[in-house]
Amino acid sequence: MMKVWIATIAAFSALAVAGLSAQSPTIVDEWSSVKAPPAVELKAVKIDAAHTALLLLDFEARTVDPRPRAKAALAKAASLLDFARANGVLVAYSTTGMGSPQSILADVKPKAGELVVKGSVDKFYNTELEKSLKDKGITIVIICGITTEGAVLGSSIGAVLRGFKVIVPVDCTAALDTYAEQYVAWHLLNAPATKGNVTLSSAEQISK
Repeated sequence: MMKVWIATIAAFSALAVAGLSAQSPTIVDEWSSVKAPPAVELKAVKIDAAHTALLLLDFEARTVDPRPRAKAALAKAASLLDFARANGVLVAYSTTGMGSPQSILADVKPKAGELVVKGSVDKFYNTELEKSLKDKGITIVIICGITTEGAVLGSSIGAVLRGFKVIVPVDCTAALDTYAEQYVAWHLLNAPATKGNVTLSSAEQISK
């Protein structure tokens, strides 16, 4: 009887192993064969200055210096900042948890009276950013920042969930590697919530 019982267990174990081996491979198994989707489309945007805010997120030495594309993103963000101020667009800033208004790089330094919040990846979470923007009638935010997969992604999602429309000029963001930038661009245009509520653009394509 014991031999029959052992043989039965062995047979079931063999079937289980065979079943597992017959399962479909996971994304990890197919990682190297995954083909990137077609490139996203960047769109020209005309803004309503009275209801739009420019958010400059975490432009500090600690975030910009390690990222090879971040200095170019900083220069593009500085040009967009000039445009925003010249056209009466509200400007607000964030710093990392270790940062302060003084740690924001000189290229995009805040002026007196411009809001600076401190937070993690979603700059709306547990800060006064949402209330401050809504009190001023802002319905659209232009999000520039370092890092793409951190503050930009997190705050874009956070903004949409709080009822804002979002514009992300992709040349005003940067990550440690290009895959992260590519993934975030795809995510913002295709994921639930952000799909249809986020427009990808560039600094030169934003006008009044």
